[in-house]
Formats: sequence, structure tokens, C-alpha cells
Amino acid sequence: MKILFIGDIVGSPGREAVRKLLPVLQKEHSIDFVVANAENVAGGSGITRSVADELFGYGVDVLTSGDHIWKKREIFDFIEEERRILRPVNFPPGAPGYGYAVFTLKNGLKAGVINVNGRVFMQPLECPFRTTRQAQEALSSQVKVIIVDMHAEATSEKIALGWYLDGRVSAVIGTHTHVQTADERILPAGTAYLTDAGMAGPFDSVIGRRIEDVLARFLSCIPQRFEVAQDNIQLQGALLDIDEKTGKANSIIRIQKKLI
Repeated sequence: MKILFIGDIVGSPGREAVRKLLPVLQKEHSIDFVVANAENVAGGSGITRSVADELFGYGVDVLTSGDHIWKKREIFDFIEEERRILRPVNFPPGAPGYGYAVFTLKNGLKAGVINVNGRVFMQPLECPFRTTRQAQEALSSQVKVIIVDMHAEATSEKIALGWYLDGRVSAVIGTHTHVQTADERILPAGTAYLTDAGMAGPFDSVIGRRIEDVLARFLSCIPQRFEVAQDNIQLQGALLDIDEKTGKANSIIRIQKKLI
């Protein structure tokens, strides 16, 4: 099973990258399933119904999220009914939406996806380790292939979760920092791992925002509005080859594609 995981999609430039580059990648790699982190997809922060539908129309199968999931008020109205959008599984009971689900691929195969937030330097949610393990155990009775989006700031927390889930899930892919790491590997028990998938969006920027806005904040310490940058649009992520019979990863390859 070929799975493409796309790093954080940032605003309209990120959506444009998906629109134009996803068909190219699908043709090159015969991709079966596409997962993308979309917590920054609407104006750089949050998700709306219209942009979610836009991405589904481009060929994305599942949208994961993170700490910005609730930034657009309308998400509360449709996240319960749109099961293809996941919020972090470790929000307390009563939060709308779902943190994991099983999805049927176009070829009839099935895959599970879990979304979880880290806690180091972030909002203190429920334990990401215990809640992800609970979700994994619930999914394992239904599917062999399970992909985890670990949305976290600290590399140590992401790496720790990778080792914690090694052999229990097919892949643990980190998101949130928008900076792609070069530590892709298959852990000893068969789980593919990457600390951060990077982003789809403008790379002449500071993690997707206009350079001058961010510099003004650092230099003055005065709050600034961070607009989404527009130049040097790229798509980053990871291509996974998973054995659908065992759920073990055969390979993981970092993806970096520039929009010409």
C-alpha cells in the first residue's frame, strides 16, 4: 500500500501546491491513500468546510489537525458529520469530532489514522502516549495499517512516541513545526518514523508567514498580524510503502516538490 503523508498545509499557497503537485505525485508513485495535516489551511490557521471540500476534491482522503483545529468557529458545526477530518485524540471527553477512524481506500483496502497532540511546550491535554495506545488497540481489531500524525513541538516527545508505538502501528509522522527533518527510518519492529513532515506552502517565509511580519515581532516584542507568505511554494511530506497484510513498513521516503 502506497500512502502519501503531506506536511502542514499553510493557507492558499499550500492548497495551490496540493492542487498542482498531488496529481504529479500520484502519477509518479501510484499512491493509494493521501493523508494531510490541515490545521493551518484556512488563512493560515484553522479549517473551514469550503477549504476542506477543496482539498478532498484535489484527492486528499483524510485531513488531520492539531492545536489550531478550533480557530474557525464553523468547525464545531461540521466536524461531527465530516469523519474525514480528525482532531487530536487526546482532547478531553466531550470535545466534538473524532481522533481516529478507519477509512476504506479506492482499491477496497482499509487503513486507520490517529491524530494526537503533544504536550511539551503546548496545551496540556490528556496523555498522548496512553490515548494513542488506546486508539491503536481499538483500531487493531479492524485494520493492519495504522498511520499516526503526532502534532507536537518537541522532537524528543515525537521520537519517544515513535519508539512507544514501534511494531504497533505502521508509521508515526510528526507535524507542527513546518520544518522537514532528515531522520526518516524504519524502527526495529517495523514502524516507519519521521520527526516532521515539513509543510506545503511558501518557503520564502518564516514557517509559512511573511518574513517582515515575524521579524517585526521579534525585534519589537509588540504583537503583529502574521500574514501568509506567497513565494517559493513547495510540497513536503513522506511517501510510505506499507505491507497491507502485516501493517509493517517496507520503506519511507521524504518528499520535496517545488511548484514551478
